[in-house]
Amino acid sequence: MSTHADTVLHRRPVLGSTMAYRAAGEPGTPVALFLHGNPTSSYIWRNILPLVAPVAHCIAPDLIGFGQSERPDIAYRFADHVRYIDALIVELELSSAYLVAQDWGTSLAFHLAARRPDFVRGLAFMEFIRPMATWDEFHQVPAARETFRKFRTEGEGERMVLEGNAFIERVLPGSIVRTLSEQEMDAYRAPFPTPESRRPILALPRELPIIGEPTDVHEMLEVAHAALKIADYPKLLFVGEPGALVAPAFAEQFAASLRHCTVVHLGPGRHYLQEDHPDAIGRSIAGWIAGIEAVNTRSVDRAA
Repeated sequence: MSTHADTVLHRRPVLGSTMAYRAAGEPGTPVALFLHGNPTSSYIWRNILPLVAPVAHCIAPDLIGFGQSERPDIAYRFADHVRYIDALIVELELSSAYLVAQDWGTSLAFHLAARRPDFVRGLAFMEFIRPMATWDEFHQVPAARETFRKFRTEGEGERMVLEGNAFIERVLPGSIVRTLSEQEMDAYRAPFPTPESRRPILALPRELPIIGEPTDVHEMLEVAHAALKIADYPKLLFVGEPGALVAPAFAEQFAASLRHCTVVHLGPGRHYLQEDHPDAIGRSIAGWIAGIEAVNTRSVDRAA
């Protein structure tokens, strides 16, 4: 696995707060917008951005309440993250982008694409969230399902996530095949030093659309997934073995239900595939973007 130097960190005012984002590549090239999940930040893309930067202007935000973005006094529900990402896109004056997403970042990407299909040049995604009719659909490991049930239980979730920091100390490293170094673990710990700072982490397990609850999140993602099934933009689905939310067999089945979707099998991996396969992910995305742009350029030339 390659280790790359950190990309440049920027900050922008957004909805009365401040959001941080990593940037790499040249402005004026196609934008690639990288959206992370829980409990990570743009840091999880650190070894991928430099590989994509030769073909795209890479922008990887820290979701509001995560990484080095500020923590305003909000509930940190899915709809809050939608509002802040939408506002950041306006602030950065982005008119189109390749969306690259994992975990809750996929829900944000799907929801954005459903509302603004003209914005999306392509979608690369992994370990994605979708409406789930039963708890058995949520995770392949029964112990993980039980842990998330506890996270969603009032009082118990606060004890585990806010006081015990279980999401950072247990869920994150347990969902990566390789062992994170202490330096890497410290980078993930740093944004969440106190129980109060961990409230954004606790909010998201309670937003997972399981058995129709929460109703508003379930409805938003039902609409987003329906739009995804008929969308014509190119798609790239990464999958690990055995995966966590997405098993290889399910990935193939899901990709077959979409238009223009290619599956990339990465090998051993659980949930945070960016930590186990940054080189394969980065090089695949770079080649995918370059290929799409080359086809688009030829189409424009023929039309002229």
